[in-house]
Amino acid sequence: MEKNKNIKKGLVIGIIVCSLMLVGFLGSYAFFIGQVGQNKKQEVTVETGTMTLTFSDGNNGFNKELNFGESAEKTFTIENTGTKEGIVSVSWMNLLNNYLEGSMTYTFLESDTEDGEYIEIVSNKNVPVTEEAEDKVLASGITIPAGTKKYYKLIIQLNYTEFDQTADLQARLETQFKITEGVLTDLTPAEKTLAKLGKAVKEGKPTFAEPATTDETADGLYAMEDDYGTSYYYRGAVEDNYVKFAGFYWRIIRVNGDGTLRIAYDGTEPFENGTSSVNRLAMNGITFNNFTDDNKYVGYMYGPESGHSDSKEQAQSNDFNSNIKEKVDEWYQTNIENKGYSEFISDTLFCNDRSTADSPGLWATKYYDTTLGYGLNTTVYGPYQRYINPDDTIKDNPLPTLICKQQNDRFTVDDVNVGNGSLKYPVGLLTVDETCLAGSGKYFVGESVNDLYFLYKGYQYWTMSSTWSYDNGNSGVYSISNTGFINSLENLNNLNYYNGGVVPVINLSVDYVKKMSGNGSISSPFEVV
Repeated sequence: MEKNKNIKKGLVIGIIVCSLMLVGFLGSYAFFIGQVGQNKKQEVTVETGTMTLTFSDGNNGFNKELNFGESAEKTFTIENTGTKEGIVSVSWMNLLNNYLEGSMTYTFLESDTEDGEYIEIVSNKNVPVTEEAEDKVLASGITIPAGTKKYYKLIIQLNYTEFDQTADLQARLETQFKITEGVLTDLTPAEKTLAKLGKAVKEGKPTFAEPATTDETADGLYAMEDDYGTSYYYRGAVEDNYVKFAGFYWRIIRVNGDGTLRIAYDGTEPFENGTSSVNRLAMNGITFNNFTDDNKYVGYMYGPESGHSDSKEQAQSNDFNSNIKEKVDEWYQTNIENKGYSEFISDTLFCNDRSTADSPGLWATKYYDTTLGYGLNTTVYGPYQRYINPDDTIKDNPLPTLICKQQNDRFTVDDVNVGNGSLKYPVGLLTVDETCLAGSGKYFVGESVNDLYFLYKGYQYWTMSSTWSYDNGNSGVYSISNTGFINSLENLNNLNYYNGGVVPVINLSVDYVKKMSGNGSISSPFEVV
């Protein structure tokens, strides 16, 4: 470290007059490409309107010598004088940087006015190290509404580090910039949020029976239909889905079809994948319901309050709270509502799937499924049929879904068009489908541990997905085991009265997501500063 302080080697950053690459999106996603110099316009006309961007390099590029511990600042503007909103990704173009990893970092900031408050879009991120000139993303998902002008600052820092930086004496950084834009007329709210996260769409479908042991969505998120449109979900050992919100750390589960962002609680501090900690639970030792002797107790809400239900409609009436809903509501009120964060939360549904087969024995003959769904009648519910069919007809082929079959099971606060309007607060729990999509694997196997996917916590915690109810008075809801797998039928931890952890889930609003900065890493989580 002392050696580094004596280094007076200067850094020459050659930032050449930047070029702007315009890419216009039609419904077919065909490309229109043009080049434009400084302070010149390139207009792209499409069927749905026009977008005109003017790029201005505020200080006409710069060459700057930096000593260790110093920084250099570059400013520029992007103005959209067209009729359609655009989305912009700023990239290093022909970047050549042979400084050691961590020696060179950058921060990228945005403001609506030249002298206004600048908000960090990217915070203290390493400038990519390259062996030869290549393009690298600097910041993505930047929205430029029609008729607006945005101001930007790029701050590059040459750092003192704790490692030997002798090699940096002969290092050099050279770069240009490339700005790629697309008209958003044909993009859905979910696609806009996907772009904000810097993610593309990944083709294909994973094998859900097997646990995900690598980051399967590093190059794009998988797509699946939900009740609002197309959802995009993370899977595996993901390292770029951290969110910091309301003083807590969360992990992104998926982009909902309405463009909101579904996030699951992950602690008061950020945890690396594979870390076992009770701090990754908001609460522990909680029963889903205190009783199991009725089908109604597979519900996040149910009826009647006491005694046995005598019809499926009554058991699923949503008149009374489950024990776990009471606890989750109390947590939300204390940590979100009372602290002024509720305005950033969307009323997007949570699914407590209590659907049954169309006829007795269709989903299960082994346990004499009656499909009645009330009282002590043996009943198999949708999630159970999708994961551990008692006749083993889908043993190696789980069938996760993000479609909630019954409107009565779509829990919302005020929305009664898509949802049921039964919630007090817009908070819920994960579904077993979402954990399967994230990479949990089908069920607990022997002594194996699935600790590589991002929802592993080392402690058992509840989902809100119903399993089954026996005529011997046992009803169950799925949980995720302390080994990371979906609990199987034989594991009594599924029973409502078993103590388990609580992982609250909320949905961040589209407006909030638009203002987020960071890159989703553990050191730079998505957040609004």
